[in-house]
Amino acid sequence: MKSVLIVEDEQAIARVLAAYLRKAEFEVHHAADGKAALTLFDSINPSIVLLDVMLPGMDGWDLLRIIREKSACPVIMLTALDDITDRLNGLNAGADDYMSKPFVPEEVVARVNAVLRRNPHWASGGQDKRSFGNLVIDLAAKQVLLNGAEVALTPRDLSLLIFLSEYPNRTFTRDHLIEQVWGMDYEGSDRAVDLSIKRLRQALSHWTTETGEIRTLRGMGYQFWIAN
Repeated sequence: MKSVLIVEDEQAIARVLAAYLRKAEFEVHHAADGKAALTLFDSINPSIVLLDVMLPGMDGWDLLRIIREKSACPVIMLTALDDITDRLNGLNAGADDYMSKPFVPEEVVARVNAVLRRNPHWASGGQDKRSFGNLVIDLAAKQVLLNGAEVALTPRDLSLLIFLSEYPNRTFTRDHLIEQVWGMDYEGSDRAVDLSIKRLRQALSHWTTETGEIRTLRGMGYQFWIAN
């Protein structure tokens, strides 16, 4: 059974979300503050986190940062803030989706299912590892290794890297990547692709360029290039 960690200090909202998620056959856990959330996160290893921004003590941004330092677990931010800057901050910090209060519980469940369908984009195809010089994508362990050290990536960035690595030297437009990685239900800007590519390049900055690189083909799209 897939598990959801709800991090929400408003008990009424948490109870409603928990009821709808249990009805959708999720195992549900709840924490009312950041400290309790971290303890639960480490013990249950949830499939996804619903994370409120405005929490007592440690806020949602700090909690998201700590989660991202150690895990690629998908995170959906829940907040009363509806400013575009807050949305971009959340997505750039590694959130997978962002929902503003008040929200319809059925939509939250739908968003949870949508995020879980597309994150992470692991598909072994009968092969446990893909090696590209000093870059190794270990599908069995769900890790990306560079020079033997694990590379910390957000779930969406992992999904994008895995998808591109499945088709070396092929070029994909932003629209195609949005459809394949973000999903048909994605309603945000296609600039999310550019930001994800930028983060991947930074994370893989020590990948031997003679072996491969993520290339931009102006006016065409992006390509996971490897030397023949």
